[in-house]
Amino acid sequence: MRGRLEELEIASRALEGNPLGDPSRRALLVYLPPGHAPERRLPAVYFLHGMESGVRSWTGFSPFVPSVPERLDALVAEGRIPPLIGVFPDGFNSLGGTQWTNSPAVGRYADYLVEDVLPLVEARFGAIPRPGSRAVVGKSSGGYGALALARHRPGTFAHVGVHAADAGFEYCYLPDFPLAAAALLGTDPEAWLREMRRRAGETKLRGEDHPVLNVIAMAAHYSPRAGAPLGLDLPFEPATARIRPEVWARWLEHDPVRFVPANPDPFRRLESLFIDCGTRDEFHLHWGARMLVESLRAAGIEVVHEEFEDGHRDTGYRFERSLAYLVPRMER
Repeated sequence: MRGRLEELEIASRALEGNPLGDPSRRALLVYLPPGHAPERRLPAVYFLHGMESGVRSWTGFSPFVPSVPERLDALVAEGRIPPLIGVFPDGFNSLGGTQWTNSPAVGRYADYLVEDVLPLVEARFGAIPRPGSRAVVGKSSGGYGALALARHRPGTFAHVGVHAADAGFEYCYLPDFPLAAAALLGTDPEAWLREMRRRAGETKLRGEDHPVLNVIAMAAHYSPRAGAPLGLDLPFEPATARIRPEVWARWLEHDPVRFVPANPDPFRRLESLFIDCGTRDEFHLHWGARMLVESLRAAGIEVVHEEFEDGHRDTGYRFERSLAYLVPRMER
């Protein structure tokens, strides 16, 4: 790399005392372009990882394939985008990850990003503390988090990049329900998670564990309930897998294909918005992306929409497309 990647630890006040007992001290990776000094004020892009990932997922080795920080470095070094600061926070937790929102069953991950990470980066590395100089981009749950931050924290980020975000809940989540119901039959989410961790520690995760983890994690974000096992309501009846309409309705309130058309005003405040997905996405997220883009454009909101002949995994190359659009539009 011609720039440098610094690792530091951040003590998050927002994550102190979180209900899962996860660490409030988190690793933070920060990319700095060649010749950077704190007095050189630059815009900053915040990268949000997806479920079952963590901060070090961004730098994991893959033969012949550059990591996202390496791609970012090459874009800057080759003059394809102006210099910037890249910020990679950690959102992994005991359920496998976060939607980067605040949830009473998970913790205050939106506050962690906005109230802990942003001020540290702006004070220590000289990131420009203005909405027009901030972008948030993410993939999968991270893409969902970028949309949720635009919705709940308008005026924080003026630029948003959304890669294969959770959207169109009927298509991306419902297929996991019968699989999760079968695994949870005769137990509860807390007991299943405890046993899964034991097995994973001794050997590895099983393929059939992933849909169960996903349903549990999403329920913790979309249908939390104090006093229930793990503090959440499942969206189906344990014995029959029949949908619980009242719980499912709570999930749908969090679906971008619903909350964007219901209140597009926060998205009108954005200066740039990029949305993509693969046409062979294994979770059918391209349909949600298309519905989302249609509703944004119907509301008169400009959005760049791209599709790739690819699936959901190993898609770090797509950040080159979003960054090439977003970064030149950021205030300097």
